[in-house]
Amino acid sequence: MKLASKRRTGVVVALLSGLALAMTSTSARAATDGPDAIAHRGSSGMAPENTAAAIDLAVHQRADYVEIDVQRTKDGKLVNFHDCTMERTTNIEDLYPDRPRYRVSDFTWNELRRLDAGTWFHDDYADERIITVDDVIRHIQHTRTGLLAEISPCSQYGTTIATDLADALRAKPHYVHKALTRNRLAVQSFQTDDAHTFHTAQPDIPIGILDADRPTDTELVELSQWADQINPQHTVTDQTLVDRIHQLGMDINVWTVDEPGAIRKMTNLGVDGIITDYPQTLTQR
Repeated sequence: MKLASKRRTGVVVALLSGLALAMTSTSARAATDGPDAIAHRGSSGMAPENTAAAIDLAVHQRADYVEIDVQRTKDGKLVNFHDCTMERTTNIEDLYPDRPRYRVSDFTWNELRRLDAGTWFHDDYADERIITVDDVIRHIQHTRTGLLAEISPCSQYGTTIATDLADALRAKPHYVHKALTRNRLAVQSFQTDDAHTFHTAQPDIPIGILDADRPTDTELVELSQWADQINPQHTVTDQTLVDRIHQLGMDINVWTVDEPGAIRKMTNLGVDGIITDYPQTLTQR
């Protein structure tokens, strides 16, 4: 990943040098230090996703980034949780059996902090809790591991969640400055409107566009005017796409890549980052 300020320079170089130079740069990247190891919801293959245990394990495994999911509670607290409802990974139905819905946004932080978010994964993680975005930052801010925060696409938030995240990071100027200096902070979203809203509010923080499908060239050219990353599903990614994204001055981080053969393939394509449930596969820790 890179700082947003580098994007325009990348575009000029690519336009002047053409596709051949982009392909050469891609090969050089793959042959040297390899892609960033981005721990998907923390080290979620070995610990319950998006908990402190998964974040801490990713740090121990020397992941370059932890990837988290940002949602908002009923009383405005930003929390790290993926699903739009909480039945899959918590005991919320047991603790609150009479509630009509189980969305994060329907509960206060004091209600959510009581949930067991670990037993579903393994009994060893009984009583692991949901954590806030502030908690995530506290766990990583004095480590080498950076943050890739995904703005939740859950429909109840609209674009306000992007503004909330921008405001929350603005309230942490020391952390943000240090993370950006080290190229260890970025935000991503499946929703282009959310991504653009965040970018408008925090233009210095790199912004990425998640995509389950292969983006068209027209989409890539339009996004290159303001986005820093294109982060597609690895199954739609090939050398042509990687080279085109680099030619347009953007980075590419692919998801979610767990099989060793797929990891080798993406590395050989020259992607900038690999989002994986098993970051130790890339860091060998």
